Amino acid sequence: MGLELYLDLLSQPCRAVYIFAKKNHIPFELKNVELFKDSILGTKMPGAEAEGGATAPSGSQPKESARVKKVPVLKDETFVLAEGTAILLYLSRKYNTPDHWYPSDLQKRAKVDEYLSWHQANIRSNAPKTMWIKVLIPLFTGQPLPPEKLQEVMDGLTAALDQFEGLFLQDKPFLVGSEVSLADLVAIVDLMQPVGVGCDIFKDRPRLAEWRKRTEDVIGKELFLQAHELILNISKLSAIQISPQLKEQLAPVLLKMLR
Repeated sequence: MGLELYLDLLSQPCRAVYIFAKKNHIPFELKNVELFKDSILGTKMPGAEAEGGATAPSGSQPKESARVKKVPVLKDETFVLAEGTAILLYLSRKYNTPDHWYPSDLQKRAKVDEYLSWHQANIRSNAPKTMWIKVLIPLFTGQPLPPEKLQEVMDGLTAALDQFEGLFLQDKPFLVGSEVSLADLVAIVDLMQPVGVGCDIFKDRPRLAEWRKRTEDVIGKELFLQAHELILNISKLSAIQISPQLKEQLAPVLLKMLR
């Protein structure tokens, strides 16, 4: 039994883990866990959550994954690990990936750690909300949210992006210097969440757009698009028929998330 990764590519941390493993030629068996499988795509295990704020299921989850109620989940023989950042660090150490991902230099590594800590309360707490407001909440409630709610979310994301550029990116090619790192990978997958629902956050930010292009080029266009195929087509979920019972069950939960 080798390395197993339980992932759903609708989830930003899952995309980061998937891209990292593929880019670094780490052999693994993909165990596909479909978010909203019962509600939108099939059958779900109640109570599981996806890191990044989405409800997540899992007919294919191992008992360890059900215990932690999270995706992504790594299973390496008998060792089980949850949380996207922890999985990325584990893979980088076990497979001795190129140093630029998580530098051995103490100060460069500290800068990666600094960004990863900041990211959770800023980019991750703002960018995914665009998907909830523009696609998922209307899908489950049957009506769009008021425009001012989207504007409130976009204002929060704008403030986070201002700090992202001013505090971290500045005039560097990448967040920690001249080479891509785990900081860039974690950032780009979250910032593609608004893009997937039609919020082009890169349009009026040339410095951010150039960083995105550099990051995509390093990852590889084909791999990048493969990882983001689901999120870039998430608007198609609006055509799915949702049962009244499920709408009644989930709508209050989704609305509560944005209060």
